[in-house]
Amino acid sequence: MHSLARGASRLIGAVASRERGKEMTDFVKVAKADEINPGKARLIDVKGKQIAVFNINGDFFAIDNMCTHEETSLAAGEISGHEVTCPLHGAKFDVRTGEVLGPPAYDDVACYAVRVVGTDIEVDLG
Repeated sequence: MHSLARGASRLIGAVASRERGKEMTDFVKVAKADEINPGKARLIDVKGKQIAVFNINGDFFAIDNMCTHEETSLAAGEISGHEVTCPLHGAKFDVRTGEVLGPPAYDDVACYAVRVVGTDIEVDLG
């Protein structure tokens, strides 16, 4: 292979690799672990998104904050186990997956990977 072609091939591979890296993770600190008590949620505004972060027995989960039925805050909903109930009309969502579990909503909400680094809760917006 001609050296110019090899160089172009490496450059294309490097750009593709860098682009894949951007898609993989974009963890952003959203709170301290001790700021969200077990069985509670907090509304977080980060990078133009409203995210509900839940503490379920010391495990943290994050989903889009707005119910897909009537755009009501899920962070203000009632939490039971791994379910949150929308305070407006009672739609239910799984905080682990964003899956809708009961009407009147029929569409899931986005779910975000969460990690705890030291005492910081980080959410992957990537």
